[in-house]
Amino acid sequence: MTEKLLQYLWNYKVFKHFDFKDIEGNSVEIIHFGKWNKNAGPDFLDAKVKINGLVLAGNIELHVRSSDWIFHHHSENPDYQNIILHVVFQDDIEIQEFSQNNIPTLELNDYIDHEILWKYEKLINESQFIACESIFNTHKIPIHFHEENILKKLEEKSQELEQRLALHKNNFEAVLFHSFAYSFGLKINAQIFRQIAESIDYTVVNKIRQNPHQLEALLFGLSGWLVQAKDDQTKIWKREFEFVKAKFAIPDLTIHPKFLRLRPPNFPTLRLSQLANLYFQHQNLFSKIISAQSSEQLYEIFTSIKASEYWDSHFNFGKVSKVQPKMLSKDFIDLIILNTILPLKYTYHRYHHEEIADEMIYFYQNITAEKNSVIQNWKKLGVKVTHAVESQSLIYHHKHSCEEKNCLTCSIGFKLLKES
Repeated sequence: MTEKLLQYLWNYKVFKHFDFKDIEGNSVEIIHFGKWNKNAGPDFLDAKVKINGLVLAGNIELHVRSSDWIFHHHSENPDYQNIILHVVFQDDIEIQEFSQNNIPTLELNDYIDHEILWKYEKLINESQFIACESIFNTHKIPIHFHEENILKKLEEKSQELEQRLALHKNNFEAVLFHSFAYSFGLKINAQIFRQIAESIDYTVVNKIRQNPHQLEALLFGLSGWLVQAKDDQTKIWKREFEFVKAKFAIPDLTIHPKFLRLRPPNFPTLRLSQLANLYFQHQNLFSKIISAQSSEQLYEIFTSIKASEYWDSHFNFGKVSKVQPKMLSKDFIDLIILNTILPLKYTYHRYHHEEIADEMIYFYQNITAEKNSVIQNWKKLGVKVTHAVESQSLIYHHKHSCEEKNCLTCSIGFKLLKES
């Protein structure tokens, strides 16, 4: 038994019966179990109980053992002065102040189905893909489970974006540029690309994006790739970088992207070139994204984006390869839309557009489900994954609930634990 599990059982009233008696044998009627307090202070606030015909209103504190009250030093804390009931799994010691103040103690050991304890212990000690894999049942997935996960994810992303907006004077276009850089960097270079983007005043980006070479040259120069020109095109980029750096007083800064463990199509040279091309092709990029009414309109923004002509025959500077235009793949575009565009659209509209949640779900429904190991494992358990609402939900849920073994806050785990 853990205190977290005990709080869970109390909050959801998971008991064999409710004919409670305190350790003195007095009948205890719980009129209101209280509001679960996950901050500092008593575990359940504003509760109401009836003992020997007397109704008491106040707070309830839960412990695995009675002695935890002493070990946690609650007596010295004024937040615990309004306790009306001490609920424990095991009463192992008499608490003098409770006896003196007629505060009852309720021992729950006999009221809890011990199979739940066995199940919970088994779950948290499992090392499978998900802890409940051996008892998982797709029928236990609640209605609107996926939609709720999507909205949770969007809320979290929105809070992150609002923090960044506060740092950049509420400049949505600047934050969009930083977010695009992060996504184009993928897992290996995401933070590095964002650092590069944030090191450039966005007014500079706006001024040079009309020149197909200058923004690309600036990104390459800040990456430390133009110190020594390896061919004629590199010389052009080097000259453009030095010009832009001098004109806009760009500080001496070098942030080196990584090539290690990357497939050539994901080399940072290509991704930064594609990012520059995106901003060259779409001078009003932000307004196009915000006004888009369908996933098709979003896809149209990216279908013609490619690395500059030099990269048709290169993956790295000065090394010629087989000629092939470096376009954005459909899977990559999906990731950009899911991880950058939709969170930003949600953040932009959330306070003044009542239908934004429904519209976001519609966008997700029209995007193909991802293909990765997490989704494959869910499919092995019989879960159907047909579009991005489901895939994104399952990825989010696995990361925040399953990997952390937060079975007590999982709506699926709740149902499985209650089953005998």
